[in-house]
Amino acid sequence: MAPAGDAPAPRDATAGPSASAVRSATPSAGGTAARSAAAPRPEPTRPAPLRVAVVGGGPGGLYAAALLKRLDPEREVTVWERNAPEDTFGFGVVLSDETLGGIEHADPVVYRALQDAFVRWDDIHIAHRGHLLTSTGHGFAALGRRRLLEILHARCAELGVRLRFRTEAPPAADLAATHDLVVAADGVHSRTRDAHADVFRPSLTTHRCRYIWLAADFAFDAFRFEIAETEYGVMQLHGYPFSADSSTVIVEMREEVWRAAGFDELDEAESTARCAKLFAEALGGRALRSNNSSWTAFRTVVNARWSHGNTVLLGDAAHTAHFSIGSGTKLAVEDALALAACVEEQPTLAEALAAYETERRPVVESTQRAAAASLRWFEELDGYLDQPSRQFAFNLLTRSRRVTHDNLRLRDPDFTGSVERAFGCPPDTPPMFTPLRLRGLTLRNRVVVSPMDMYVAEDGLPGDFHLVHLGARALGGAGLVMTEMVCVGPEGRITPGCTGLWTDEQAAAWSRITAFVHAQSPGTAIGVQLGHSGRKGSTRRMWEGIDQPLPEGNWPLTAPSPLPYRPGVNQIPHALDRAGMTAVREQFVAAARRAARSGFDLLELHCAHGYLLSGFLSPLTNRREDAYGGALSGRLRFPLEVFDAVREAWPQDRPMTVRISATDWAEGGTTAEDAIGIARAFADHGADALDVSTGQVVPDERPEYGRSYQTPYADRIRNALGVPVIAVGAISSWDDVNSLLLAGRADLCALARPHLYDPHWTLHAAADQDYRGPAAPWPPPYRAGSRTPPTGRTDAPKPRLTLRTPSPGEPAP
Repeated sequence: MAPAGDAPAPRDATAGPSASAVRSATPSAGGTAARSAAAPRPEPTRPAPLRVAVVGGGPGGLYAAALLKRLDPEREVTVWERNAPEDTFGFGVVLSDETLGGIEHADPVVYRALQDAFVRWDDIHIAHRGHLLTSTGHGFAALGRRRLLEILHARCAELGVRLRFRTEAPPAADLAATHDLVVAADGVHSRTRDAHADVFRPSLTTHRCRYIWLAADFAFDAFRFEIAETEYGVMQLHGYPFSADSSTVIVEMREEVWRAAGFDELDEAESTARCAKLFAEALGGRALRSNNSSWTAFRTVVNARWSHGNTVLLGDAAHTAHFSIGSGTKLAVEDALALAACVEEQPTLAEALAAYETERRPVVESTQRAAAASLRWFEELDGYLDQPSRQFAFNLLTRSRRVTHDNLRLRDPDFTGSVERAFGCPPDTPPMFTPLRLRGLTLRNRVVVSPMDMYVAEDGLPGDFHLVHLGARALGGAGLVMTEMVCVGPEGRITPGCTGLWTDEQAAAWSRITAFVHAQSPGTAIGVQLGHSGRKGSTRRMWEGIDQPLPEGNWPLTAPSPLPYRPGVNQIPHALDRAGMTAVREQFVAAARRAARSGFDLLELHCAHGYLLSGFLSPLTNRREDAYGGALSGRLRFPLEVFDAVREAWPQDRPMTVRISATDWAEGGTTAEDAIGIARAFADHGADALDVSTGQVVPDERPEYGRSYQTPYADRIRNALGVPVIAVGAISSWDDVNSLLLAGRADLCALARPHLYDPHWTLHAAADQDYRGPAAPWPPPYRAGSRTPPTGRTDAPKPRLTLRTPSPGEPAP
């Protein structure tokens, strides 16, 4: 059994048990799992696996064995566990209400035993620089890992599962030859997975913190986060009770802090004593104890496949998620529920294993995304310590993006209200409807309509489509509406349908749009994004073939270096010389002056997504050997020259922002340190905010897509530099916006696709939150639509009686 353990997570931190697990294991739902002793077993309709081998006697393996045996008592189920039954690693285990619900349906015997053993609590204590803050309503349940194993050992023995302790399992291939089903629950260091690595194709990532599992002989009265700011660096404690007189204590710190503090030279006893001394206040001066405890770095395990023939991976062998969201044992138990249900439901074993992976993989991937966000938060903990204590606490609680402003407000309205007041929210005002001032411009709310290329201009001229598109979003309530990338010259267009500002005629057309916004939606600001396509220009409109060159009429491209976007597809650009750079800079200046005359309130310089200025910033696209290449200072030189020239031409009372790609999502590209350096340079030169995006620099990028997946980059820049940031990237709900703002991860949130789906997204967000204040006024002609229209009849008589269906053989009432 591999070392494992769980730290707590709020009860809604991950998805609940599989529908098929509950369906299959619940008689009332038509399943076959929980039959009474007197009920006759129906004749099988298909061959079922009769011989089952389970490798690994951790909670996941034991529970899978018990369920498979319970579903079919004729099965011969054997568990191999190399350790003794009383051996275990780690201390406490936390299970969510969703997981317990699945266990309750699938095996009431195990559920009742767990209920008797659990300790429960609702509070989280967060200690931050002399302040102890408490958030309540979180609903935790934990028990000792040893007690959990005892319960599962007893259940397996009662059902007739063979438990072979102190016994190494035979090789996976040998078990597969002699058994119908092999369940590999052999942990993060799975030998089964390694033996068939060519099929499972595992990916293992080791992270930057070291941690150790310890225990204290007293019960914390809440989950506790404690921070020690030492001369070596920041260290943190995660603690929670798992019995009436015991608590799990996990101590964690960055690798370099761990080494600087000398932990790499201490034995187990010395490390334990040192940790107790470091966190003496949280522990009340009590000692800590260990149990084969050692410092380790967390490893994230991902497998391309979970099954091979009749062998299937389960729990940590298949996937891991960082302990800070309490998911290891929870995921393994839910895997066991789903696997047993799928074996019962599907006609063949191959279909059962495919169904198991299809059902569980999306849940696991979602959990791993949340765990990765939480893990990174703790790796970057020292960057948040200067936040005000209430904001820090809210940031910590919402770090994984599973807990949000809205559900935290439901759990603990007093705590959340105090955070809102500290943020500066007026009474009854959600964070997203608080104003923000940038130079002489005050934005009435924090919602931005993100720049979105429309590709419908003629010769760079915006027309009626742009008036309606931007005007509709302005009427929809956003604080700031941004144009698409407006090109500074005809050769700087992405496609023939891109807008421009290289002529006075274009400027006049933009004046028509800004005048409409200012007149018809007073208080809404409209901003222009200026850019040059660089090597990504002269392509078809998106829906005609994204990034594909035009069938005819292509124009020559320029870039920092003569590197085509797609070799063999896109043309090789001409590398800009000094005269070319000067000409481009002057195009930006001329466009900025026209933008000012056109009435734009804000100007954004596009230095992202692989376009010309972004091409200078990324080491993947800038291979110059002159003063404009090489180290970051050289790569920044031309974009800063353009910024300075535009800033001088742009009215001083109007704000100017810069959009950057904070990562290229590709090896050898922009690093986290580069992103901080780029942001710092633009801020030092007078940027009023950084619009932090990612990627689109090289075609072979590998983004880590997911909800709000780009926001950690904005978060890092904001908290490292203290500059305002605009967060973008799969922000889809007003709850996300409120959460990001209140946690101090962003100052503004830019949304694109939600505004395509709903031009009135901001007004509807206000209505959903019962907000009727000045930050989101409905235009007078639209006020009648400010309430959700009814969707069906609401005056039907309510049912008063429910008649029970008689059981078979029972006379009707």
